[in-house]
Amino acid sequence: MHQNPTQSPDERLTNAERDVLYLLTTPDDGQPIWSVADIGREIESTDDAEIAVNGLLRAGLIHKTCDGFVFAARAGVRVVQMVGQVI
Repeated sequence: MHQNPTQSPDERLTNAERDVLYLLTTPDDGQPIWSVADIGREIESTDDAEIAVNGLLRAGLIHKTCDGFVFAARAGVRVVQMVGQVI
């Protein structure tokens, strides 16, 4: 995810949450596990990854293991199935 200078901070973080949720789901109902550091590298912002992961955790859309890995909760998978991975 390249940061767009015309985006407001709220838009940037909303997009980061969407991108993280898409990374944590697959079209065939899979639930890959990612480290937050790897997510940060993938979306090109460690800070945005941390904030997005925390927001998704609070919303109940992802889970975090005791060793820091994250994966989509069933609710997160279902949201992506209903909406689709629209970019």
